Amino acid sequence: QALSVVVVSAILFSYDATLALVTLAVVVPAMVVATLRFRTTSDQGYGAVRRRIAEVLTDLQESLAGIRLVSAHNRAAHNVERHRAVLGRYLDANVYTGRIGALYGPGSELVAVAGQAVLLVVGGQRVLRGELSVGELAAFILFITTFFAPIQQLVHLYTTYQAGQAAAAKLRDLLATPPGVPEAPDAVELAPIAGEVRLEGVSFAYGDGPRVLHDVDLAIRPGETFALVGPTGSGKSTIAKLVTRFYDPTEGRVLIDGVDVRDVTLDSLRRQLGVVPQEPFLFAGSVRDNIAFARPDATDEELAEACRELGVDDLVEHLPEGIDTPVHERGSSLSSGQRQLLALARAFVARPRVLVLDEATSSLDLRSEAVVERALHVVLEGRTAILIAHRLATAMRADRIAMVADGRVVEVGTHDELVASGGAYASLYAAWSRAAEPATAGEGKAI
Repeated sequence: QALSVVVVSAILFSYDATLALVTLAVVVPAMVVATLRFRTTSDQGYGAVRRRIAEVLTDLQESLAGIRLVSAHNRAAHNVERHRAVLGRYLDANVYTGRIGALYGPGSELVAVAGQAVLLVVGGQRVLRGELSVGELAAFILFITTFFAPIQQLVHLYTTYQAGQAAAAKLRDLLATPPGVPEAPDAVELAPIAGEVRLEGVSFAYGDGPRVLHDVDLAIRPGETFALVGPTGSGKSTIAKLVTRFYDPTEGRVLIDGVDVRDVTLDSLRRQLGVVPQEPFLFAGSVRDNIAFARPDATDEELAEACRELGVDDLVEHLPEGIDTPVHERGSSLSSGQRQLLALARAFVARPRVLVLDEATSSLDLRSEAVVERALHVVLEGRTAILIAHRLATAMRADRIAMVADGRVVEVGTHDELVASGGAYASLYAAWSRAAEPATAGEGKAI
């Protein structure tokens, strides 16, 4: 189309330079101004459309994910009204961009008509003065019409291009987003580790917020089961996230086998770490897919062994299709206890040297918890385990315990040592003992 414009322009100037200059002097500046204005407003309009569709999808995802909670609290009508409001804003943004496009296309045609009108006025005067024949003017008008045809097509293409640019801008922003923890250019592969974990003078803040950890020093020995205990928000989970390098400390160092985790590649680090979150996440697929997620090359024998060690074999046997039973999105077809057991099996199959468990038995019933507790004694043997304990019954099974309060490690020792010291942990244990039922307290002490 651009080539057609150039060729026709050359013909116009060769035919009658005066008429060509007069006509283009009207058309070109007006088209440039209209295009620049359209570009600015369309960028804003399509950007708004992009943001609104993100709001629509976010609201829809939240509503579907929380459908049971919505139904339980009889908030369906409220959610429908809220979603209608979100859709209304999306509709308004689309109407705005539609109006912009509707103005730009006809506007460019109006400029073309104005150019032809100027041509008729100037050309008509020249015909009256005898400087130009009627046939020559008619031929020039025909060439001008041919000149505007590819311009109109370019206008429509540019409108489509602007819409595509808005979508491409979102993709560029996504691709340009830096990773949360950048890998050093000279990062090296982490050799097989024994499992020693140390935090030296570690402080941390989320973004520009206040510090949630203050000068934390910890030394966890290889093969040790180490529990982090403390009130909600004290910093227990943050310490675990620093060990797995989901974040980097604001100050200080996190060392595994004496190596700063920032000096090794993320792949080689996380291949030797395992994480069992408090709320297990299962992918749509099969039970087999979820257990083997961390190690897709795991053999059937290895999967069966993990199931036996953890006691998941009983669960698998009672599923309709055994280990190949389909799992719905987020594991919605399974109970919370079953999801937790499969998450544990997934971590065990990965064979990590360091295993982080965020109260991994908190969602299990007593029978399932007993199965997991027995399996943990076997599976954690020879591995370093960091337990984020929300219940003292979980912490008491650890070799050592760190009491975390207000982002600081205030005590470290065995359960008996900390109780005997009469510090913060002893106070917490005394309160738990008073509140617990006698049977529960007795069971907790036996763990």
